[in-house]
Amino acid sequence: MEQRELKPVAGVRDARDENNQGLHATTQIKRLFSFPQIFFFSLTFMSSWEVQVLTLSSVLANGGPEAHVWGIVIVVFGALAQCASLAEMASMQPIAGAQYHWTHHLAPPRYRKFITWMQGWITWFAWVSLLAGVANTTATTIQGLATANYPEYEPERWHLTLIMFAMLIVESLMNMYAFWLIPWIELLAGVFHVVMFIIFLVTFVALAPRHTARQVFLTTQSASGWNNDYVSWNIGLLTPVWGFVGFDGAVHMSEEVRRARQAVPRAMFWTIATNGILAYAMVICIQFTMGSIDDALAANFPFIEICQQATGSVKAATAMVCGLLVVSLSVNLASIASVSRLTWAWARDGALPRWFAYIDRKHNVPIRAVWLPVFIVMILACLNIPSTAAFGAFTALSSISLFVSYIIAISCMVYNRLHGYHVPLGDWNMGRWGLAVNLFALVYTAYVTVFLSFPACRPVTGENMNYAVPIFAATTIFAFAYWFLGARSRWPGLNKQVLRLVVEGGELRLW
Repeated sequence: MEQRELKPVAGVRDARDENNQGLHATTQIKRLFSFPQIFFFSLTFMSSWEVQVLTLSSVLANGGPEAHVWGIVIVVFGALAQCASLAEMASMQPIAGAQYHWTHHLAPPRYRKFITWMQGWITWFAWVSLLAGVANTTATTIQGLATANYPEYEPERWHLTLIMFAMLIVESLMNMYAFWLIPWIELLAGVFHVVMFIIFLVTFVALAPRHTARQVFLTTQSASGWNNDYVSWNIGLLTPVWGFVGFDGAVHMSEEVRRARQAVPRAMFWTIATNGILAYAMVICIQFTMGSIDDALAANFPFIEICQQATGSVKAATAMVCGLLVVSLSVNLASIASVSRLTWAWARDGALPRWFAYIDRKHNVPIRAVWLPVFIVMILACLNIPSTAAFGAFTALSSISLFVSYIIAISCMVYNRLHGYHVPLGDWNMGRWGLAVNLFALVYTAYVTVFLSFPACRPVTGENMNYAVPIFAATTIFAFAYWFLGARSRWPGLNKQVLRLVVEGGELRLW
C-alpha cells in the first residue's frame, strides 16, 4: 500500500522545531575520546592493583594471605563474566544512562517502566557513593603521608574533610573548564599506572624480605573477631572485589567516544583482562615480600609501613606512595566525569530536574550535572567531622548498589535469551556462550553481594558496623516511595526523542 507523507500544520511544525532545538541543546556533545583514550580512562579508573595494596588491612584481618592470593583468581573470572555481559549490552546501545537504558529495552514489557525507574536511581546513588569513596581514599592517603613524614602531626577528622573539599573543587573546575584535556590526562595516567606497577614490582622483588610459599598460599588467619573461617575468608574476598567495581564508568562516557559501539565494549573487557593480570601479579608479589603482617596491621596506613620495611627509608616509601597518589587523583577526575554524565542522562530522561541536563555550549560540558554529585559528596564529607562511621556508612553503598544494578541488567538479558526474543546484538558479542556467561555472572554477583553486607569485624559497634544494607534499603525505599507518590503517573519513561537524536549521531541502535 502506498504511504503518503503527512504534512503537519505550521503551528505543530514550529512547536516540534522548537522542541528539537531544546533537545539538541541537551544531547549534542563533542566526541573527544579515541579508543586508546577511553581504554586508558577505564584502565586507570579501575586501578585494580593499586586497590589491592591500599586496602590490605581488610584482607590481612579476614582470611589472611590465602584469601588474597586465591580470592583474586575467583574475582578476576567473576569480573570478566560481569564485564563481558555488560559490554555486550554496551555494544548494542552505548549511551550515558547505561544500565537503566539497557534495562528499559530488555525488561518484561509489563514491568519495564517501574524496573527502569528503580534501576536508574540505584545506579545513580551507587555512583555518587563511589565518588565519595574514591575521594575519601585519596584524602586518607594524603593524610597518611603527612603522618609518616611528620611524626608530630596529629591527624584530625576535619583535616580529612578539608582535603576532600580541595580535591573535589579543583577537579570539578577541571571537568568544567578544561574537559578537553581529560582524555589526554587519563591516557598519561594509564601509562603511569603501568609504569608504577613495574617500579613497585621491581622494588619489592629486589629489596623486600621473603615469605615462604606455605605462608602465602596456605596461611589463613582472622584477627577481626570472626571465629567462622568460611565467613572470614569471604569477607577477605571483598578486598580483591573492590578493585573490580565500576567498570561501567566507560559506558557513561560513551556519548563522547568516537565509534562508541566498537570502542566502549572493547575498552571495558580489555580493562578487566589487563588489570586482572596486573592485580594478580601484585598480590602474589606483595604477599611474598610484605614483611611482618602484625606490623602492617598495627600501622595507621599499612601500605606505607610495608614500603618502609621494603626500602628501609621513609623518603623512599613516600616517593612510592606519591606515585600511587598521582593515579588516585586521576581516578577522582574520571569519577567526577562518569557520575556527571550519568546525572546528565538521568536528568535528560526527567527523573532528576531537567535543569541539570543543561550543556554549556562554550565548553561542551553538562556543568550543572558536574556540580550536583560533587556538592552532595561535599555535604556528606562533613559527616567525617563528628564521626567517620556516618560517612563510611554512605560510601559502603557503592559496591552493593553497583552489584545490584549489574544483577538487574544481566537478569533482563537472561530473560530475553530464555524467552527467545533475540534482541539485535552489537558487533561485540559472546555468541552461543552468551547465556552461560550471563548465568555465571549472576551467580558470582549474587554470592559476593551477600558478603558485602557483613561487618568486617566483631564485636559489632556503632563505629565498625557495616551500614551498606541499611543505606541501600533507605535509598531503595526512597525510589520506591517516589514512584508510588507520583512518578508512576507523571514520569513518562525514557525520553525517546533524545534517544533518537543520539541515534542520528550514528553511534546507537534502536530495537
